[in-house]
Amino acid sequence: MDPSFQNMVSDDPEHKKYPRSSASVLTCKEMNPDLQPRERLLKFGVGSLSNAELFAIILRTGTKGYPITDLCRDLMSFNGNMFLNLERRSREEIMAINGIGELKAMQIEAVMEIVRRYSKETTANRVRIKNSKDIYDLMRSDIANLPHEEIWAIFLDQANKILALYKASEGGHAATVFDAKKILRQAILARAQSIILCHNHPSGTLRPSPQDDHITRRLLEACKALDLRMLDHVIVSTEGFFSYRDSSSILQ
Repeated sequence: MDPSFQNMVSDDPEHKKYPRSSASVLTCKEMNPDLQPRERLLKFGVGSLSNAELFAIILRTGTKGYPITDLCRDLMSFNGNMFLNLERRSREEIMAINGIGELKAMQIEAVMEIVRRYSKETTANRVRIKNSKDIYDLMRSDIANLPHEEIWAIFLDQANKILALYKASEGGHAATVFDAKKILRQAILARAQSIILCHNHPSGTLRPSPQDDHITRRLLEACKALDLRMLDHVIVSTEGFFSYRDSSSILQ
């Protein structure tokens, strides 16, 4: 354990804790609503919370006489209020804080891992769809060999990079329910500029059915109404794929 950190905890292994003010006796429920992290988040937005309050939202509960707000305030105080310092702590050091057991320590570790992964991401990491083969390669392993039909929507940005994948419906061997409103709602939430529809044929056939044509036309018209681009509708099976963009006049 870091010697500087060791000095901050009690030598008594049965009652290890950071020093804190004895005045900290209010539970979160007893606090002024405007001082409670969850209420502050709802009223003023997540950006209004301190580092300690953000952890209080995640860890949720403290211990008797030691509310989660005080626990997290001490956690960040003894790390200079810097996530960089907290990131260097071992699980043993984190668990040296009164009220933090193994589960809370793992939650903190998970948050720090999310921070690390986020810091490495850029929009360049997003997969770009260039043609129908890219769509097939993306979806084949997930749906080509399923014993039932599934409809998926792929949401893309202006550069045709994937923002999100959304399973719109799951049905039987020969058909599934299609709801254009659900897909468009999710596209708006994802801030998509383009949509690709994709579904599988468990039978293995790649010939589009009249129902497939109807679905394609419905979504195309709905996308036009919202100024969204429908780039393709791809049917996937273990035998290959069919692209409406490549092979049908509907999306030409």
